[in-house]
Amino acid sequence: MTTPVIKMFADAALAPELQAALTANGITDPFPIQAATLPDALAGRDVLGRGRTGSGKTLAFGLPLLSRTVGRRARPGRPLALVLVPTRELAQQVTTALTPYAQAVGLRCATVVGGLSLQRQADTLRAGAEVVVATPGRLHDLINRKDCRLDQVAITVLDEADQMADMGFLPQVTKLLEQVAPNGQRMLFSATLDRGVDRLVRRFLTDPVSHAVDPGTATVTAMTHHVLHVELADKPAALTQIAAREGRTILFMGTKHRADRLARQLLASGVRAAALHGGKSQPQRTRILEQFRTGQVTALVATDVAARGIHVDGLDLVVNVDPPTEAKDYLHRGGRTARAGQSGAVVTLVLPEQRRDVDRLLATAGIKPESTRVRPGDEELVRVTGARVPSGVPVTITPPAQPAPAAAPRAAHRGSGRPRRPRRRPGQQSAR
Repeated sequence: MTTPVIKMFADAALAPELQAALTANGITDPFPIQAATLPDALAGRDVLGRGRTGSGKTLAFGLPLLSRTVGRRARPGRPLALVLVPTRELAQQVTTALTPYAQAVGLRCATVVGGLSLQRQADTLRAGAEVVVATPGRLHDLINRKDCRLDQVAITVLDEADQMADMGFLPQVTKLLEQVAPNGQRMLFSATLDRGVDRLVRRFLTDPVSHAVDPGTATVTAMTHHVLHVELADKPAALTQIAAREGRTILFMGTKHRADRLARQLLASGVRAAALHGGKSQPQRTRILEQFRTGQVTALVATDVAARGIHVDGLDLVVNVDPPTEAKDYLHRGGRTARAGQSGAVVTLVLPEQRRDVDRLLATAGIKPESTRVRPGDEELVRVTGARVPSGVPVTITPPAQPAPAAAPRAAHRGSGRPRRPRRRPGQQSAR
């Protein structure tokens, strides 16, 4: 039997410091996913929560996680609460959202993701952190190094649980869940909760209560969906005009190589563009996102690595340059816009040979788009997307700096305390 939903945060049994922090931030009314799940989560029940991207899931699990951890202190390397996420970007977003509230109740947060200094993360854990937000692979690395143990973790959250399954994280997630406190609380949140997480639910959750405030289809009234039918010869020019619109736009591509190529083409035509994909280092990805948030970059060309975990206020257009292959990927791409009550549009460019597959995909997602046939410069293209002709003057965006390569440890001569000098290749100058 589920607990009745709350109408205001003041009705929830949150720690007083959290109530004060919410009030100070002008947050009084919960989003539906928060109103539905908070009472059960605060009561310590295992929870399955489904809500569309941008619907407030982070605070839905974050506030009860913090409230139920208040007053406890983590020992070095032994966190008390764990949030597992599939991507680095989502880990940073969750940490950013939770940190002000964690500070309000005196709890320490640590982010554990690949692409950043392993030693620095180990040092942070050893200094003590009550809440750890982590991607599975890097957390396994730290556990294998004996820098972290999970036996004190009383609350475990899987955010975007279905993508964990889709990305092949299930074996790693299973091993991690086997290590947390056996009688602890488990919460799984996602925009879609499908059969991919059934095994985790059956094995690790006890009498879970399920809340689905949004169906697993796109029903956001503030989000409009458009299919633009284009010919292959017209697509590059139409795409460039869309990217040159006022405001910020995310353009989704199928591969990182195509994303890089499109970003270069857009820069050459006068559009402030950058590519974001898994081939970038974490510092590069962080800087590119900051450039996008501040408007230095206006067209972000991304692969699906960015479909979850990016939150940019005021983003009102998502373009599927390459249509996704699954309905859930369409929903997660589109979830970058129309977040937290704002409006936005999702545009999918469709070539003649793609029409049947895209029609089937949208039907599965429960979407009835507005369909239009367009060519570059058409009034309909402008109406739907705000497209405009770019300046044609090439622009340069300062690229994110490459991280300095870590110095390889130098082996010592046997029987000697002096390090071995690296062998110099023919023609290589001395560093001296």
